[in-house]
Amino acid sequence: MSEPLRRACVIGWPAKHSRSPLIHNYWIRQYGIAGEYRIESVPPDEFTHFVSHLAAHGYVGANVTIPHKEAALALSEPDDRARAIGAANTLWLADGRLRSTNTDVEGFLANLDAAAPGWPPAEAVVLGAGGSARAIIFGLLDRGVAQIHVVNRTAARAQELRRRFGDRVKPAGWDDLPRLLCNAGLLVNATSLGMSGQPPLKIDVGALPDRAVVADVVYVPLETDLLAAARTRGLRIADGLGMLLHQAVGGFSLWFGVRPAVTPELRALVAADLAKT
Repeated sequence: MSEPLRRACVIGWPAKHSRSPLIHNYWIRQYGIAGEYRIESVPPDEFTHFVSHLAAHGYVGANVTIPHKEAALALSEPDDRARAIGAANTLWLADGRLRSTNTDVEGFLANLDAAAPGWPPAEAVVLGAGGSARAIIFGLLDRGVAQIHVVNRTAARAQELRRRFGDRVKPAGWDDLPRLLCNAGLLVNATSLGMSGQPPLKIDVGALPDRAVVADVVYVPLETDLLAAARTRGLRIADGLGMLLHQAVGGFSLWFGVRPAVTPELRALVAADLAKT
């Protein structure tokens, strides 16, 4: 008898721009799995009904993207990671129960491990205080980073992260950046600044130590101005495409029972698709 078809999807509003189907369907073909990964564009007022009937729609699980991550957390049984971050990006059904996690953490860390082996510094600077920043801060704390300076234009949001994660998180303003960069072993842009169609991110990476690592969650363009400046300085970099690929691994494992590999071939495939936009 043939193996039953397993389906997963990405749920967002909008969602047509997502590269998740390209990634997951590549792995489905590579591993010979009887499966399918789709896009589901679901507006906020229909999200609760859709997720509550995920199995009825034919799905064993889903990725969740903007603007549904916090709603996904509330509608599911989150693990400790998703609960601590306050957002879920991966759902799966287990024994009739809807479970959730946040794979942005492992995506960020695995990408850093691959791009800059031995990276964990004593001090890091994270730009932004949104969902991506929360996942990144959780991961950095888990890896033992002693101080994480969170730089955000809205001071209250940075202060909230200190309350959420503890005293190792140090809220700061943009005027503090030149001073903070002098001792930072890692600089992370967790904002949309520098993305195509968004305002530029203007930072002098010359203030960073010679062994610092620079990471960016933005992947359109693939090499942002921040990463280009860091590369010119001879610093190690980790781009947003690497994080996108590595964060997909955990969900695929849960839905299809295989832990896939992030290969140069897959990266080239997605990079070529991004180049078309």
